[in-house]
Amino acid sequence: MTALAPTLEAFFTQRLAGQLQASPHTIAAYRDTFRLLLHHTQARTGKKPSQLDLADLDAPAISAFLDHLEHDRGNAIRTRNARLAAIHSLFAYAALSHPEHAALISRVLAIPPKRFDRALITYLTSAEVSALLAAPDQATRHGRRDHALLQLAVQTGLRVSELAVLRRADVHLDAGPYVRCTGKGRKERITPLTANTTAVLRAWLREPGDPASPLFPGPRGRPLTRSAIEHMVTRHASTAAARSPSLAAKQVSPHTLRHTAAMQLLHAGVDTTVIALWLGHESTETTQIYLHADMTLKEKALARTAPAGTKPGRYRPPDPLLAFLESL
Repeated sequence: MTALAPTLEAFFTQRLAGQLQASPHTIAAYRDTFRLLLHHTQARTGKKPSQLDLADLDAPAISAFLDHLEHDRGNAIRTRNARLAAIHSLFAYAALSHPEHAALISRVLAIPPKRFDRALITYLTSAEVSALLAAPDQATRHGRRDHALLQLAVQTGLRVSELAVLRRADVHLDAGPYVRCTGKGRKERITPLTANTTAVLRAWLREPGDPASPLFPGPRGRPLTRSAIEHMVTRHASTAAARSPSLAAKQVSPHTLRHTAAMQLLHAGVDTTVIALWLGHESTETTQIYLHADMTLKEKALARTAPAGTKPGRYRPPDPLLAFLESL
């Protein structure tokens, strides 16, 4: 047997599951990475995955796989870097048990992640939020479920993975209402609920169901999958565009609702450290993206730095023709 197969098996069973106690999401992401890598290497070498050795996964082979992800599969650079991180993790583990492959392993570990452009985040305005929440048909059970999910997502900023696994028992609507969830890194947190969200969830919880059942069940009573939630949000956003046309120009996803919740907190004057705790961010640096996207805060800063005796504000061309030239 080659060194690769037992090393890969030990990496998942001993390293990830045993020592690091990685979450099911992390294990699934790493599993998919190596399934893709082994299939690609099999096609390139003609060897079955069980016959591959570490020497078949040298730096040129890994680089070819990363290029395949970008150019053939159309993966974004973020996805490419995530796959590379999984490969780096395996090879760092293999370095401990296979020092004879130290040179090969070091060259793989030297493959750097790619830099990428960081676009401004997309979030919804108050009018767009209202249109989105009004999109589901609340005369039906599915419509009431979707309305409750959208209301909770916009107010709390929960990740789609966190929304998918919520149970009815995770929602507490007595004095000081809140929702409890377990997020990334197995961090448990509670998020307070507004009066409006509390009323919506209280009405939704009148629907039949026991405390251990999913808060947002699918057709067979099982939790909605991430893809089902993403499809639902996209569908209702398309419907809401008839009421709020600006939605048609935005790609609305569950993460857009998370960004919207963060921007609502920022506009309310909440400190970024509190927003980081609210969203379950590992670091407050992650929350800085909302400062970059908030034009309101920038305009307030501009007004404070305006010279004395001048009217604060941005330059606006006085003539339509000048405005056209300025837009070029």
